[in-house]
Amino acid sequence: MVVLVLLGIVVFFADRIFIVIPAGHVGALWNRFSGTRVDRVFGEGLHIISPLDVMTPYEVRKQVVVHTLDVLSAEGLTVVLELAIRFQPEYRLVGLLHETIGPDYMTRVVVPQAESVLRKQLGNASAVQIYTNEDGLLTRAMITAMNEAGRNLVAIDDIVILQITLPDRLKNAINDKITQRQLLGSYLYRRETALKEAERKRIEAAGIRDYQAIIDQTLSERLLVYQGIQATRDLATSANPKTLVVGAGSNDLALPIFLGDMTKGHRGSAEGPGPAAAYQPRALDADTPEALDEATRKALSDPTLVPPPPSRMEITR
Repeated sequence: MVVLVLLGIVVFFADRIFIVIPAGHVGALWNRFSGTRVDRVFGEGLHIISPLDVMTPYEVRKQVVVHTLDVLSAEGLTVVLELAIRFQPEYRLVGLLHETIGPDYMTRVVVPQAESVLRKQLGNASAVQIYTNEDGLLTRAMITAMNEAGRNLVAIDDIVILQITLPDRLKNAINDKITQRQLLGSYLYRRETALKEAERKRIEAAGIRDYQAIIDQTLSERLLVYQGIQATRDLATSANPKTLVVGAGSNDLALPIFLGDMTKGHRGSAEGPGPAAAYQPRALDADTPEALDEATRKALSDPTLVPPPPSRMEITR
């Protein structure tokens, strides 16, 4: 009978005698006579305890809680912060945590402690400072909150700000300020580009000026006359139709201008020689460049060989 009675008691209180601690958890034991055992933490697996005692499991993995916090800024505006708090209890101090705070330590310590510190740290800052994290304001507030919560047997690993919500008017003002700042930067960049382009054009103009100055120092009237005679000879020997116009220049040697055909008469066509054929054969029959230049000079300097300038009627026609 005694054995049967004991067996019945074990079966009836089996769920209070055989305690299984799941993975990622530890157990805190409360003894009916001596109270909570703070000197021992029961790990994972099966544990046999008195049915008069109570075993409370605690999750010691990293946990995350999402919390929304309303902060009143220095100018009286409401800033809404959406936080993600990552925490876990101290493994060796779970018994003490069970004795002093209890299983609902997240709502008693973690969230209130973080919220209290953040309100205190951010209450003296403006909404813009909070929104832009000026001088690491939010970072310092989160570090302080983690340190304060660590004094209550819970380690807060990180506080992540998921979202910051400002009043619509303030948000639009901040966005407009950032946009204008970017536009100013674009204007300064374009202005610097224009200044560089102006400098490049000044350097180019100075180079052209120096080039023209050098040419002006080395260019003489005799050289220009010689180049003109050479060009006249090349043009006279070309097969292009041309008309010769002779005018008076500023020097003693006036160079002819070819506008029409003057090669037909020289080639012996039926139409007869052109108006400039009287002196053209001399320039073309020369054997050497020196003789050619001398013959050209004589032909151009002889007034009997140079045809008169065309009349108004001839030019019009």
